Amino acid sequence: MLDGLLPASGYARFLVTLAAVLDPFLAVPIFLAVTASRGDAERMRLVNVITVTVFAVLAGSALFGEQLLLLVGASLPAFRVGGGLVLLLMALAMLNAQAGAVRQTQDEARALQSGEHAGVVPLAVPLLAGPGAISTTVLAAQAGGAAHFAAILGCITAVCALTWLTLRLAHPIGARLGTTGLNIATRLLGLLLAALAIQTMAEGLRQLFPGLA
Repeated sequence: MLDGLLPASGYARFLVTLAAVLDPFLAVPIFLAVTASRGDAERMRLVNVITVTVFAVLAGSALFGEQLLLLVGASLPAFRVGGGLVLLLMALAMLNAQAGAVRQTQDEARALQSGEHAGVVPLAVPLLAGPGAISTTVLAAQAGGAAHFAAILGCITAVCALTWLTLRLAHPIGARLGTTGLNIATRLLGLLLAALAIQTMAEGLRQLFPGLA
């Protein structure tokens, strides 16, 4: 295809996978806890900084991820299997409506609750733009040229816009859905992510071991 562009279904898959990996609904209760004592203007600034940080991390991963893999001598099929495993671990935690250690360690959670961090760390990184989102982006970005990279950036922008909107409306979303509703949304995204993770691992294994095909 022109300049390495994928079929529309390929970008749709990346968009859905990235949205499920970031899971802004999981960040809503944490964001509410962090900003409980802050004014509307300060919360809005934090939402903007978190969104820009997530975009910068993912865009940088798309631009430099493959070069970094080549530098350390890791093959894309091996990274696909490893990335799929990371996604699967995240999905299993999401099915229990938990952030999981892949996203956020207990020390990071305690530091956030105690107010040691302003919220960008670890809210933006690694809770949102963590290993799962980075590996997903690196794998998606390696397929083509400039037009493909522009399409990947468009998908990242769309997911970041969804994240911005979710955090911007965190208070009404939290009030309307409540803990149960947010947990249900996270579990549904976790189920979807589990299927996508297994598919990613299967594709990597087929590339590493052609006899499995």
